[in-house]
Amino acid sequence: MRIAFSHNLQLTPSEEEAEFDTPATVKALADGLERLGHRVEKIEVSGPASRTVARLEAYNPDLVFNTAEGRRGRFREAFYPGLFEELGFAYTGSDPYTLALTLDKQLTKLVVARAGVRTPSWVYVEDASQFDGSSLRLPVIVKPNFEGSSKGITQDSIVEDPAKLREAVAAALGRYPAGVIVEEFIPGRDLTVPFLEAVARDRGGVLAPVEYVVDPKFRGRHTLYDFALKTLHSEAVNVQAPADIPPEVAAEATRAARTVFAATGCRDLGRIDFRLAEDGQLYFLEINALPSLEPGAGLYAAAALEGLHFDAVLAAVIESAAARWKVKDSRESRARPARRSGPLRVGFTFNVKRVVANEEGEGDQEAEYDSPKTLQAIREAIASYGHEVIDLEATSELPQRLAATPVDLVFNIAEGFKGRNREAQVPATLELLDIPYTGSDPAALSIALDKALAKKMVRQHGIPTPDFLLMQSGKERLPKEMRFPVIVKPVAEGSSKGVFGHSVVGTEAELRDLARDLAARYRQPALVENYISGREFTVGMLGERRPKVLPPMEVVFTTGEANPVYDFPAKLDWTHRVRYDVPAKLEPGAQRELERAARAVFAALGCRDVARVDFRMDATGKFYFLDCNPLPGLTPGWSDLVLIAQGGGLDYRGLIGEILSGAIRRHQERQRERRREEREQAAAG
Repeated sequence: MRIAFSHNLQLTPSEEEAEFDTPATVKALADGLERLGHRVEKIEVSGPASRTVARLEAYNPDLVFNTAEGRRGRFREAFYPGLFEELGFAYTGSDPYTLALTLDKQLTKLVVARAGVRTPSWVYVEDASQFDGSSLRLPVIVKPNFEGSSKGITQDSIVEDPAKLREAVAAALGRYPAGVIVEEFIPGRDLTVPFLEAVARDRGGVLAPVEYVVDPKFRGRHTLYDFALKTLHSEAVNVQAPADIPPEVAAEATRAARTVFAATGCRDLGRIDFRLAEDGQLYFLEINALPSLEPGAGLYAAAALEGLHFDAVLAAVIESAAARWKVKDSRESRARPARRSGPLRVGFTFNVKRVVANEEGEGDQEAEYDSPKTLQAIREAIASYGHEVIDLEATSELPQRLAATPVDLVFNIAEGFKGRNREAQVPATLELLDIPYTGSDPAALSIALDKALAKKMVRQHGIPTPDFLLMQSGKERLPKEMRFPVIVKPVAEGSSKGVFGHSVVGTEAELRDLARDLAARYRQPALVENYISGREFTVGMLGERRPKVLPPMEVVFTTGEANPVYDFPAKLDWTHRVRYDVPAKLEPGAQRELERAARAVFAALGCRDVARVDFRMDATGKFYFLDCNPLPGLTPGWSDLVLIAQGGGLDYRGLIGEILSGAIRRHQERQRERRREEREQAAAG
């Protein structure tokens, strides 16, 4: 079966990403699905929905194995299943209604209480000034209404002093303004009852209750499976299966769980959390219709009691989903009309690197071109999606070849030949011939290649960039406010061409000599800008209007130079000059600011599909834009963007697929537009 594995990837151990899947979990699930004999395409959804749609339509899966949590809003867990239904794709797990219902603790409690299942008394609060907790017995627990994974729950969430209750509610609403639940806290033990619809059918798919047992060294004043235990000290929690409870309590938990799963419409898999009070009473706390599938989760422990190992649990999820959607054939899903129309003919435009430069930059005229090894890696990645790849080397004969070669779209990495518009040459030709292609359009490519023009555009959008000027002869008057040191480099080159250790100069004489030499060598003005002494970062982005920002990478200089630069020799052999930290070690606030600035640059320059943006951070923590590359290198295991993607859990094939997806979507739009025009012409004729 062709399975698309949709997920959110956890890049940081922050509360914001607590419900996302770690790289280890993603790998474990993908490997398990492949061991079951399925062809698996990993689709990370933390980006524009249009990109996810394009990836799905390009892959055309028989079934979507979904663990995606969504990123924001009260209906975030329902978003992707709703999208799958709109597109006509079968998927695992509950439908959008159930996911929206179960994420809302208040609404779920109303449904469960009406079904006759005991739940602690509670009050739902959206406005602290309207809060009245007089009907509740202390202690109470204050927690977010629309969060999972124990987000927002700490030992301090339990309030025993009535004088502090309103203050605690106001503080919780400050962090979670969508609403909070104030619920009577039940001292006791945490039980969870997992659900696998395809297993234990005589019990309605309800598995045996399991218990979370916390190491006494990590227990607070209250026994509580809080956020710290779930994320920071998970090793202190042991899943005991089956739970050490009396048979009559286990039977009651099973009956209550069946009632709750049925009342909420949960499908395929799920999990219900109960609290077993000290007096033996069982209380429903919440249901998770999109439970964690992290190895070691309670679901696996309960399934093991049924004789099911890790892979068999995944198989059970697929079994019930496939039966519901009537997916019976690995090649043709019967749950929806056939969508496959044969593989796409993907033209591949490139320049071949035949001359390799030395560390002094001699022979660097082809430094931005790609080696045969890189070209083959890209070909194989495109072909792995089932497309036919047609080589179109970007020579002077390319326009004639394109006109004579029928292709559906083009994957473009061609650098062009000369001039500050060279990267725009191939895209402009493709636009002339009305052929969709990957990457930015000619205008964005031309602007980004001209560093001075790009800086002017970016500065107009409020993004700081070092002060700069252009020098053609080396004799130009210097502005009075110029402060040394400065860095001097060609204004319209990439791959650090013309940038060396001596590019940072400290005197006017050195500046004029170097500017004159660079202008003569590269036949273009030299860009002179204030040297920002500080940490260097590069940020990769994928998508269109609202691009997905990959984890920032820091270029860490290891040679101890006073004014280090990410120069040409370092890019030829980075192992002895720099170290790459990805994700970069940044405080959350600084990382958000860097990501915001990167998105702003992407939008200001009109980038599309893919780009990489370079920044320096000064001693005060201020980020300065240096350069934008909307046609970044794609050499496996070497190019910055590839390393950034790997740090974000995106393998090489997935990276190429992400870049390709935008062009596929534009191709499909073009085809729809043509069919519409044909219908209109037929109607008019």
